[in-house]
Amino acid sequence: MNERSGIIYDDVKKCVDEVIQYVGKDITFSMTLALGKPILFINELYRRAKEDPEIKLRIITALTLEKPKGHSDLEKRFLEPLSDRIFAGVPEFDFMLDFRAGKLSKNVEVLEFFCKAGGYLAFPEAQQNHLATNYTHANRDAMALGANVFGQLIGYREINGKTMYSMSCNPDVCLEAVKNMKELRAKGKKVAIIGEANKNMPFMYGDAVVEADTYDIILQGPKYDYELFCPPKDPVALADHMIGINVSTLIKDGGTIQVGIGALGDAIVSGLILRNEHNDLYQEVLAKSGLIKRYEKLINEWGDTGVFEKGLYGSSEMFVDAFMQMYKSKILKRKVFESIPLMKLINEGRLAPDSIPVDIIDQLIEMKAIHSKLTDEDFTFLTEFGILKKGLSYESGLIRDGETKYSADMSHEQNLLAIRKLLGKELLGGQVILGAFFVGPKAFYQALNDMSEEERKLFGMSGVEKVNQLYGGEELRALQRKDARFVNTGMVASLLGSIASDQLEDGRVISGIGGQYNFVAMGHALPDARVIIMVKSTKGSGKNLKSNIVFSYGHCSVPKHLRDIIVTEYGIADVRSKPEKQVIAELINVADSRFQKQLLDQAKKAGKIPLDYEIPEEYRNNYPEKITALLKPYQTHGVFQPFPFGTDLTETEIALGGSLKGLKRLSSGNPLKMATGLLQEFFRSMPESSYPYLERLNLHNPSSIQERVLRKLVVFALRNNNLLNSTFPQKAVVNQVEKNRSL
Repeated sequence: MNERSGIIYDDVKKCVDEVIQYVGKDITFSMTLALGKPILFINELYRRAKEDPEIKLRIITALTLEKPKGHSDLEKRFLEPLSDRIFAGVPEFDFMLDFRAGKLSKNVEVLEFFCKAGGYLAFPEAQQNHLATNYTHANRDAMALGANVFGQLIGYREINGKTMYSMSCNPDVCLEAVKNMKELRAKGKKVAIIGEANKNMPFMYGDAVVEADTYDIILQGPKYDYELFCPPKDPVALADHMIGINVSTLIKDGGTIQVGIGALGDAIVSGLILRNEHNDLYQEVLAKSGLIKRYEKLINEWGDTGVFEKGLYGSSEMFVDAFMQMYKSKILKRKVFESIPLMKLINEGRLAPDSIPVDIIDQLIEMKAIHSKLTDEDFTFLTEFGILKKGLSYESGLIRDGETKYSADMSHEQNLLAIRKLLGKELLGGQVILGAFFVGPKAFYQALNDMSEEERKLFGMSGVEKVNQLYGGEELRALQRKDARFVNTGMVASLLGSIASDQLEDGRVISGIGGQYNFVAMGHALPDARVIIMVKSTKGSGKNLKSNIVFSYGHCSVPKHLRDIIVTEYGIADVRSKPEKQVIAELINVADSRFQKQLLDQAKKAGKIPLDYEIPEEYRNNYPEKITALLKPYQTHGVFQPFPFGTDLTETEIALGGSLKGLKRLSSGNPLKMATGLLQEFFRSMPESSYPYLERLNLHNPSSIQERVLRKLVVFALRNNNLLNSTFPQKAVVNQVEKNRSL
């Protein structure tokens, strides 16, 4: 296997045969997170391990994507038809199916450094095998654990008559993994590098493009062109939208943005689009919310509320659909280039990507970016970035344009003036985003595939060692990431400004740290950057309602000495460079008012805030009703919608899914109300408006006592969410989402 590379196979069994024969039966297989996993290869490798107990298989990965299954009868009735429709043609991971069923083969071990939030809370084995590592250190740890086989899902296409491959959705850890594997091979270790090529995978550029010999074996053929995993979007509640509006005021035109996946990411972008496309409406919302009055100094210094004339550049480990929405809305349009001198000129306003000034050669010589007597290297630089037009050639100190020759000696003014005839019209090679991985709804993949090659090149993909940190290119990356706003999510914020994002107090991992540490580090290293952590003010409901702003917490993802800006639906807490009494006051101001007194009392008892301090009156009305009263009327204008960028779910599914989620919360938060309400349903006739929902769950014609009980339970869930009093289903959809933040 180490003598030949880039071999194309269409037989996965033969591929696994060769890997086992070459590497042996002690296999530590590493693969990237999310979409970029070679499903058919790992399924066959796992099948072999199940059949052969002599094989010892360790799988190192993260965020294994799974089709939703459901546990109870009702959940299965809701999720199975949905899953069959949305995930049609998407293969599943056999090792995860066995893991969930408690049947994982004894000779197989799975270690993950990141998982779907809350996905492993009830699985001790997964908790015990969690790898606590930063995204940028995942390769290091995989190598330390003995990784000897690596595999990934890749895209491919013909370029200039040659089949080229793209790491596409996951160059994140894959670029470095391949490099590490080849270094091990050079030292005499037996390793295998596998690519699984899928024509449905968008062919992405940047650093993602590689040749066939990057891999030892490439699995390629019709059977590998399966459908890609495409998770549906989460609904955005009004409280989420308010967080998005708050964050939107902190984003500078001409700056840089990082956002994540999920409802809060969509909320931020929805707010930015409102700001850009309906600025009058946006300003009205800001005025009514009191944001400008409360945070005028912060917004003037660090933020902006105007339209995006210069636009934003995306620097984000995850290239999510929200960035595509910003691109479509002409917000994501600030181009950056892989050149320090060009970025300096652009940032200083002396060069625009779409307009090359006539004195550009003079400026570059003055900066010592090129020589006064242009070399072949200088010529390559000037043509690569479009400063000199296409079709020129360089030879022996002369630049040829067809039959006309120009001197490359710019030390003479006449030559400087003459070469202006050869200038291009705009810079080439710019990118509007640099991402490390992507996953999203089907429409997102389709949008990428439908783009021209030139347009798709605007979306650069690279490894996390480049995207998530400054090391190795500090000057260039700092120039590119000007006015950066690294926006991320936390679960809990302490009154001293520390953030818990990935783990509970009892040690159970919720997800993993991912790249959060890197964003925080960059935000403090770059002088014009800020770190924005979004925290929903509360969690739970009824008797289980709790504040996410707490006096202290038994775990910390971001320590208090790296605190910066914390945003809830009730406002913005700027807690950087401030003494702790002020930090505490700022955070109490953005906490839910049902918990403010308790928080203040705890701070006073600990001696962390003056005993005579009182919460200002303007911050004492932080209740959900306040958010609803502010934003709900604007829904008639088409804004603050539950799914601002569309959804793969039907209106029936949106309403029904939220109702069932509300029922689940009610059973734990207020079981007496649930029991009483359900009992009352047995004395009521079936409302006609419930029939479409019952039909969706196949409960419209119950055939057993159990199904009759389930039918009453569903009707109660619908009634509890005020759906039976609404015209089916449009009004119902909006009403219920505000009570149910996720399906």
